[in-house]
Amino acid sequence: MNKPWEVIVEIESNNSRLFKEAIFKRESDADNLELFRGFRTAYDAMITFGVKKVEEKKGNGKGISSDAFWKVAQELSERRVTGNAAITAINFLRMNAKEDEWNNWYRRILIKDMRCGASDTIVNKMAKEKYHVPVFECQLAFDGAKHESKVSGEKLIEVKLDGVRVITIVYPSGQVDQYSRNGKELVNFEHVKKQIAKHAIFFKVPMVLDGEIMSGKFQDLMRQVRRKSNVEADDAVLNLFDILPLSEFQAGIGTVSQQNRSAQLRAWYTPLADHMPNVSILGQELVDLDTNQGRIRFKEINATAIAGGYEGIMIKDLHAVYECKRNVAWLKQKPFIEVSLTVVGTEEGTGKNVGRLGALIVEGIDDGKLIRTNVGSGLTDVERNNFWIARNSINGKVIEVRADAVTQNQDGSYSLRFPRFKCFRGFAAGEKI
Repeated sequence: MNKPWEVIVEIESNNSRLFKEAIFKRESDADNLELFRGFRTAYDAMITFGVKKVEEKKGNGKGISSDAFWKVAQELSERRVTGNAAITAINFLRMNAKEDEWNNWYRRILIKDMRCGASDTIVNKMAKEKYHVPVFECQLAFDGAKHESKVSGEKLIEVKLDGVRVITIVYPSGQVDQYSRNGKELVNFEHVKKQIAKHAIFFKVPMVLDGEIMSGKFQDLMRQVRRKSNVEADDAVLNLFDILPLSEFQAGIGTVSQQNRSAQLRAWYTPLADHMPNVSILGQELVDLDTNQGRIRFKEINATAIAGGYEGIMIKDLHAVYECKRNVAWLKQKPFIEVSLTVVGTEEGTGKNVGRLGALIVEGIDDGKLIRTNVGSGLTDVERNNFWIARNSINGKVIEVRADAVTQNQDGSYSLRFPRFKCFRGFAAGEKI
């Protein structure tokens, strides 16, 4: 059986996707359980070790057994070993490990980054079902403008925030983990986690709190999400809008209606509100959109939300269960559209923008339409300078573009009317947080 760290070196020796897929197919056919156990652990967002830094190894020890590593990994993930004891346990493994097995395998599992250019998508495509990596997903909304027939009947209406989606998992033991919408662990909102942890005992089973972090301007918040040191996020507030058991979240579908989940969230939060200054819940209003009075009130709420600086409103089906996918049970309505597109090039500016960025050339598929456009509005002078300097490194990254509408060109392709830059949605190519 091939040693996992040797397979890792082989995988990262060639950037070809087909080359990597062939290796995973070979190892899957050979039932290389240890290799896939490592990838599953590293890529499963629900498994965390509570450590921020794991040092590399120089020189060889006598080597460590797989059993010894997994024993420590389990103790770390279950938080039976934390703080200085966790550091000591990891350093003991590192001291005894051989350089190649530690740097190319065990360390990468602990930092949850295999660093070989192979995503969970490739693993799941080529591996047997028993080796599949769980995919982290949460419920997402459709654009209400594209599903007008669904904007009817009794609906729960709430404001749409312009922040970072945060999935908070609370264990009755007091352990609290936070993730972005695509499963990236968030570690920079410790003050929020501590406030929630003090009241975790009120949950009988592990629970998921779904919400959005708000803190000043969106770009400032994104910088705090990314930082590993000098974090300044103490003013961040987690605004909650949903709750469900972890078991249902992991299954991908819940059993409780939106209306009852909202009531459960209020019942948990209300008596604890004064003890959680950085945690809030979004207000909701029940509106019957089939009545004239309801439609008038709907317009009033939307106008008030926009005037208050919110992105718009959310329209939620009060009878629907939570589903971990994009679903018409949640609709978003804005006075503009937002599209996530990939940067494929840059253009130098003219006039006062000579020598700095004029526009980002972006493309991507939204609602089945291939959109290509240049985005030159919405950029500050500082961003034009910085993005031009870093133009080679921003290719492949995803940006959020605001526009008035999708338009069709004479050649059948699609563009955007009045596109303007909003923000980057991730820190790596193709990543959207």
